[in-house]
Amino acid sequence: MRVLILPTPRHFNFWRTIYSHGWCSLPPFRVEKEHIRLRRLLTLPGGHVVAAIIRENEKGSLSIILPADKTIGKKDCDAIRASIRTCLRFDEEYSEFYTEARRHKEYRWIPKAGAGRLLRAPTVFEDVVKMICTTNCSWALTEIMVGNLCTKLGVQVNESLFTFPIPEAIAEKNESFLRKEIRSGYRAPYLLELSRRVAKGDVHLESWRSSSLPTEELFEEVRSVKGIGPYAAGNILKLLGRYDYLGIDSWCRKKFFEIHKNGRTSSDKVIERFYEPFGKWRGLFFWLDVTKHWYDKKFPF
Repeated sequence: MRVLILPTPRHFNFWRTIYSHGWCSLPPFRVEKEHIRLRRLLTLPGGHVVAAIIRENEKGSLSIILPADKTIGKKDCDAIRASIRTCLRFDEEYSEFYTEARRHKEYRWIPKAGAGRLLRAPTVFEDVVKMICTTNCSWALTEIMVGNLCTKLGVQVNESLFTFPIPEAIAEKNESFLRKEIRSGYRAPYLLELSRRVAKGDVHLESWRSSSLPTEELFEEVRSVKGIGPYAAGNILKLLGRYDYLGIDSWCRKKFFEIHKNGRTSSDKVIERFYEPFGKWRGLFFWLDVTKHWYDKKFPF
Protein backbone atom coordinates (compact mmCIF):
# COMPACT_ATOMS: atom_id res chain seq x y z
CA MET A 1 0.00 0.00 0.00
CA ARG A 2 1.15 3.52 -0.84
CA VAL A 3 -0.37 6.71 0.58
CA LEU A 4 -0.29 10.18 -0.99
CA ILE A 5 -1.26 13.22 1.09
CA LEU A 6 -3.29 15.97 -0.53
CA PRO A 7 -3.89 19.26 1.39
CA THR A 8 -7.46 20.55 1.17
CA PRO A 9 -8.57 24.16 0.50
CA ARG A 10 -10.45 26.40 2.93
CA HIS A 11 -14.12 25.66 3.55
CA PHE A 12 -13.76 22.22 1.99
CA ASN A 13 -16.12 19.49 3.17
CA PHE A 14 -15.06 16.11 1.81
CA TRP A 15 -18.23 14.15 2.47
CA ARG A 16 -20.57 16.89 1.27
CA THR A 17 -18.58 17.24 -1.92
CA ILE A 18 -18.88 13.51 -2.50
CA TYR A 19 -22.64 13.64 -1.96
CA SER A 20 -23.15 16.92 -3.85
CA HIS A 21 -25.06 15.06 -6.56
CA GLY A 22 -25.51 11.60 -8.01
CA TRP A 23 -22.10 11.16 -9.66
CA CYS A 24 -20.73 9.42 -6.56
CA SER A 25 -23.10 6.50 -7.15
CA LEU A 26 -22.08 6.07 -10.79
CA PRO A 27 -18.98 4.01 -11.69
CA PRO A 28 -16.04 4.28 -11.78
CA PHE A 29 -16.83 6.17 -8.55
CA ARG A 30 -17.81 3.99 -5.62
CA VAL A 31 -18.70 5.19 -2.13
CA GLU A 32 -17.54 2.86 0.63
CA LYS A 33 -19.99 3.93 3.31
CA GLU A 34 -18.68 1.63 6.00
CA HIS A 35 -15.25 3.30 5.79
CA ILE A 36 -16.47 6.84 4.92
CA ARG A 37 -14.31 6.99 1.83
CA LEU A 38 -14.47 7.18 -1.96
CA ARG A 39 -12.95 4.79 -4.47
CA ARG A 40 -12.14 5.93 -7.98
CA LEU A 41 -10.48 4.14 -10.88
CA LEU A 42 -8.00 6.42 -12.62
CA THR A 43 -6.34 5.89 -15.98
CA LEU A 44 -2.80 7.26 -15.90
CA PRO A 45 -1.17 9.03 -18.88
CA GLY A 46 0.63 5.83 -19.92
CA GLY A 47 -2.60 3.85 -19.90
CA HIS A 48 -2.02 2.07 -16.57
CA VAL A 49 -5.17 1.88 -14.42
CA VAL A 50 -5.01 2.38 -10.67
CA ALA A 51 -7.72 2.03 -8.01
CA ALA A 52 -7.40 5.03 -5.70
CA ILE A 53 -9.14 5.20 -2.34
CA ILE A 54 -9.68 8.71 -0.95
CA ARG A 55 -10.41 9.38 2.69
CA GLU A 56 -10.32 12.44 4.91
CA ASN A 57 -7.68 13.03 7.55
CA GLU A 58 -8.11 15.02 10.74
CA LYS A 59 -5.66 17.80 9.85
CA GLY A 60 -7.11 19.39 6.72
CA SER A 61 -5.86 16.89 4.19
CA LEU A 62 -6.88 13.80 2.27
CA SER A 63 -5.12 10.47 2.01
CA ILE A 64 -5.03 8.84 -1.40
CA ILE A 65 -4.43 5.15 -0.83
CA LEU A 66 -2.87 3.29 -3.75
CA PRO A 67 -1.92 -0.34 -4.23
CA ALA A 68 1.70 -1.32 -3.64
CA ASP A 69 2.62 -1.10 -7.31
CA LYS A 70 6.27 -0.36 -8.10
CA THR A 71 5.36 0.70 -11.63
CA ILE A 72 3.64 3.83 -10.28
CA GLY A 73 6.31 6.52 -10.51
CA LYS A 74 6.53 10.16 -9.45
CA LYS A 75 4.85 11.45 -12.62
CA ASP A 76 2.02 8.99 -12.06
CA CYS A 77 1.60 10.20 -8.47
CA ASP A 78 1.48 13.80 -9.71
CA ALA A 79 -1.19 12.79 -12.25
CA ILE A 80 -3.20 11.02 -9.54
CA ARG A 81 -3.10 14.09 -7.29
CA ALA A 82 -4.12 16.30 -10.21
CA SER A 83 -7.07 14.03 -11.07
CA ILE A 84 -8.37 14.03 -7.50
CA ARG A 85 -7.98 17.81 -7.28
CA THR A 86 -9.99 18.07 -10.49
CA CYS A 87 -12.75 15.72 -9.30
CA LEU A 88 -13.10 17.52 -5.96
CA ARG A 89 -12.81 21.04 -7.45
CA PHE A 90 -9.84 22.13 -5.32
CA ASP A 91 -8.75 24.88 -7.69
CA GLU A 92 -12.06 26.77 -7.69
CA GLU A 93 -12.60 29.76 -5.41
CA TYR A 94 -15.90 29.97 -3.53
CA SER A 95 -15.28 32.95 -1.22
CA GLU A 96 -17.50 35.24 -3.30
CA PHE A 97 -20.23 32.62 -3.37
CA TYR A 98 -20.11 32.16 0.40
CA THR A 99 -20.19 35.93 0.94
CA GLU A 100 -23.36 36.10 -1.16
CA ALA A 101 -24.87 33.16 0.74
CA ARG A 102 -24.25 34.86 4.10
CA ARG A 103 -26.24 37.87 2.93
CA HIS A 104 -29.41 35.75 2.94
CA LYS A 105 -30.64 34.17 6.16
CA GLU A 106 -32.10 31.14 4.38
CA TYR A 107 -28.75 30.33 2.74
CA ARG A 108 -26.34 30.85 5.64
CA TRP A 109 -26.29 27.09 6.10
CA ILE A 110 -24.29 26.76 2.85
CA PRO A 111 -20.91 28.11 4.04
CA LYS A 112 -21.40 26.44 7.43
CA ALA A 113 -21.83 23.10 5.67
CA GLY A 114 -18.96 23.71 3.25
CA ALA A 115 -21.42 23.08 0.43
CA GLY A 116 -21.01 24.20 -3.17
CA ARG A 117 -18.37 21.99 -4.73
CA LEU A 118 -19.96 19.55 -7.15
CA LEU A 119 -18.16 16.26 -7.72
CA ARG A 120 -17.08 15.74 -11.31
CA ALA A 121 -15.20 13.19 -13.39
CA PRO A 122 -11.51 13.50 -14.30
CA THR A 123 -12.54 14.19 -17.90
CA VAL A 124 -15.20 16.37 -19.50
CA PHE A 125 -16.01 13.48 -21.85
CA GLU A 126 -17.13 11.32 -18.95
CA ASP A 127 -19.20 14.15 -17.47
CA VAL A 128 -20.90 14.87 -20.80
CA VAL A 129 -21.71 11.23 -21.53
CA LYS A 130 -23.12 10.75 -18.04
CA MET A 131 -25.19 13.93 -18.34
CA ILE A 132 -26.68 12.71 -21.62
CA CYS A 133 -27.54 9.50 -19.77
CA THR A 134 -29.59 11.49 -17.24
CA THR A 135 -31.89 13.09 -19.81
CA ASN A 136 -35.56 12.13 -20.04
CA CYS A 137 -35.28 9.06 -17.86
CA SER A 138 -35.33 7.78 -14.30
CA TRP A 139 -32.19 7.76 -12.19
CA ALA A 140 -32.42 3.96 -12.12
CA LEU A 141 -32.05 3.87 -15.90
CA THR A 142 -29.12 6.31 -15.71
CA GLU A 143 -27.39 3.88 -13.35
CA ILE A 144 -28.07 1.00 -15.74
CA MET A 145 -26.70 2.86 -18.77
CA VAL A 146 -23.54 4.07 -17.05
CA GLY A 147 -22.98 0.65 -15.48
CA ASN A 148 -23.30 -1.01 -18.87
CA LEU A 149 -20.93 1.48 -20.49
CA CYS A 150 -18.29 0.58 -17.94
CA THR A 151 -18.75 -3.19 -17.82
CA LYS A 152 -19.14 -3.66 -21.57
CA LEU A 153 -16.77 -1.01 -22.94
CA GLY A 154 -14.41 -0.12 -20.10
CA VAL A 155 -11.21 -1.82 -19.01
CA GLN A 156 -11.75 -4.57 -16.43
CA VAL A 157 -9.52 -4.26 -13.38
CA ASN A 158 -11.01 -7.09 -11.34
CA GLU A 159 -14.32 -8.93 -11.05
CA SER A 160 -16.24 -5.81 -10.01
CA LEU A 161 -14.19 -2.81 -11.15
CA PHE A 162 -14.28 -1.37 -14.66
CA THR A 163 -13.02 1.95 -15.99
CA PHE A 164 -15.19 4.44 -17.82
CA PRO A 165 -14.77 3.80 -21.56
CA ILE A 166 -12.55 6.02 -23.65
CA PRO A 167 -14.20 7.71 -26.68
CA GLU A 168 -12.64 5.20 -29.09
CA ALA A 169 -14.25 2.27 -27.28
CA ILE A 170 -17.71 3.71 -27.85
CA ALA A 171 -16.91 5.07 -31.32
CA GLU A 172 -16.10 1.65 -32.77
CA LYS A 173 -19.54 0.27 -31.87
CA ASN A 174 -22.76 0.83 -33.77
CA GLU A 175 -26.13 2.25 -32.83
CA SER A 176 -27.70 -1.19 -32.46
CA PHE A 177 -25.08 -2.21 -29.87
CA LEU A 178 -25.66 0.92 -27.82
CA ARG A 179 -29.42 0.45 -27.87
CA LYS A 180 -29.35 -3.25 -27.03
CA GLU A 181 -26.29 -3.69 -24.80
CA ILE A 182 -26.09 -0.27 -23.14
CA ARG A 183 -29.86 0.33 -23.15
CA SER A 184 -29.26 3.91 -24.22
CA GLY A 185 -32.44 4.16 -26.31
CA TYR A 186 -32.81 7.35 -28.34
CA ARG A 187 -29.46 8.55 -26.91
CA ALA A 188 -27.54 5.93 -28.93
CA PRO A 189 -26.88 8.03 -32.05
CA TYR A 190 -25.91 11.02 -29.91
CA LEU A 191 -23.42 9.05 -27.83
CA LEU A 192 -22.02 7.49 -30.97
CA GLU A 193 -21.59 10.77 -32.84
CA LEU A 194 -20.07 12.49 -29.81
CA SER A 195 -17.56 9.68 -29.22
CA ARG A 196 -16.55 9.57 -32.87
CA ARG A 197 -16.07 13.33 -33.03
CA VAL A 198 -13.95 13.32 -29.88
CA ALA A 199 -11.92 10.34 -31.10
CA LYS A 200 -11.23 12.09 -34.41
CA GLY A 201 -10.32 15.36 -32.72
CA ASP A 202 -13.23 17.23 -34.30
CA VAL A 203 -14.45 18.46 -30.91
CA HIS A 204 -12.26 19.25 -27.91
CA LEU A 205 -14.40 18.82 -24.83
CA GLU A 206 -11.50 19.11 -22.39
CA SER A 207 -10.87 22.70 -23.50
CA TRP A 208 -14.23 23.70 -22.03
CA ARG A 209 -12.81 23.67 -18.49
CA SER A 210 -10.26 26.36 -19.35
CA SER A 211 -12.33 28.22 -21.95
CA SER A 212 -12.15 32.02 -21.93
CA LEU A 213 -15.46 32.33 -23.75
CA PRO A 214 -18.25 34.31 -22.06
CA THR A 215 -20.65 31.89 -20.38
CA GLU A 216 -23.44 32.54 -22.90
CA GLU A 217 -21.15 31.60 -25.78
CA LEU A 218 -19.84 28.53 -23.97
CA PHE A 219 -23.43 27.50 -23.27
CA GLU A 220 -24.17 27.65 -27.00
CA GLU A 221 -21.02 25.67 -27.79
CA VAL A 222 -22.09 22.97 -25.35
CA ARG A 223 -25.60 23.04 -26.82
CA SER A 224 -24.13 22.50 -30.30
CA VAL A 225 -23.34 18.88 -29.37
CA LYS A 226 -26.24 16.74 -30.50
CA GLY A 227 -28.18 15.28 -27.61
CA ILE A 228 -27.46 18.17 -25.26
CA GLY A 229 -30.46 20.39 -24.56
CA PRO A 230 -30.86 23.31 -22.13
CA TYR A 231 -31.14 21.05 -19.06
CA ALA A 232 -27.97 19.05 -19.85
CA ALA A 233 -26.03 22.13 -20.99
CA GLY A 234 -26.86 24.05 -17.82
CA ASN A 235 -25.69 21.20 -15.63
CA ILE A 236 -22.56 20.55 -17.68
CA LEU A 237 -21.71 24.21 -17.18
CA LYS A 238 -21.97 23.71 -13.43
CA LEU A 239 -19.33 20.99 -13.71
CA LEU A 240 -17.18 23.46 -15.66
CA GLY A 241 -17.43 26.04 -12.87
CA ARG A 242 -20.06 28.22 -14.55
CA TYR A 243 -23.32 28.63 -12.60
CA ASP A 244 -25.29 31.11 -14.72
CA TYR A 245 -27.85 28.54 -15.89
CA LEU A 246 -30.26 26.57 -13.72
CA GLY A 247 -30.44 23.25 -15.62
CA ILE A 248 -34.04 22.52 -14.64
CA ASP A 249 -35.40 18.98 -14.85
CA SER A 250 -38.67 17.44 -13.63
CA TRP A 251 -37.24 16.46 -10.22
CA CYS A 252 -35.80 19.91 -9.51
CA ARG A 253 -38.95 21.58 -10.78
CA LYS A 254 -41.09 19.54 -8.37
CA LYS A 255 -38.77 20.21 -5.41
CA PHE A 256 -38.73 23.96 -6.06
CA PHE A 257 -42.51 24.24 -6.06
CA GLU A 258 -42.75 22.08 -2.94
CA ILE A 259 -40.28 24.33 -1.11
CA HIS A 260 -41.38 27.75 -2.30
CA LYS A 261 -44.97 27.44 -3.59
CA ASN A 262 -46.58 24.83 -1.32
CA GLY A 263 -46.58 22.40 -4.22
CA ARG A 264 -48.48 24.68 -6.60
CA THR A 265 -46.76 24.32 -9.95
CA SER A 266 -46.23 27.04 -12.53
CA SER A 267 -43.88 27.76 -15.42
CA ASP A 268 -40.10 27.58 -15.32
CA LYS A 269 -40.08 31.38 -15.71
CA VAL A 270 -41.18 31.56 -12.08
CA ILE A 271 -38.12 29.54 -11.05
CA GLU A 272 -35.80 31.61 -13.22
CA ARG A 273 -37.10 34.89 -11.78
CA PHE A 274 -36.67 33.58 -8.23
CA TYR A 275 -32.92 32.98 -8.68
CA GLU A 276 -32.18 35.89 -11.02
CA PRO A 277 -30.96 38.17 -8.16
CA PHE A 278 -28.12 35.71 -7.49
CA GLY A 279 -26.46 36.56 -10.81
CA LYS A 280 -23.62 34.29 -11.91
CA TRP A 281 -24.19 32.01 -8.88
CA ARG A 282 -27.91 31.41 -9.49
CA GLY A 283 -27.50 27.86 -10.81
CA LEU A 284 -25.58 26.83 -7.70
CA PHE A 285 -28.10 28.44 -5.33
CA PHE A 286 -30.86 26.64 -7.20
CA TRP A 287 -29.18 23.25 -6.89
CA LEU A 288 -28.34 23.65 -3.21
CA ASP A 289 -31.85 24.90 -2.52
CA VAL A 290 -33.53 21.78 -3.91
CA THR A 291 -31.00 19.41 -2.32
CA LYS A 292 -30.79 21.06 1.12
CA HIS A 293 -32.57 18.06 2.69
CA TRP A 294 -29.62 15.86 1.69
CA TYR A 295 -27.42 17.68 4.19
CA ASP A 296 -29.48 16.39 7.11
CA LYS A 297 -28.26 12.83 6.49
CA LYS A 298 -24.88 11.17 6.45
CA PHE A 299 -25.93 9.06 3.47
CA PRO A 300 -28.64 10.95 1.54
CA PHE A 301 -28.82 8.19 -1.09
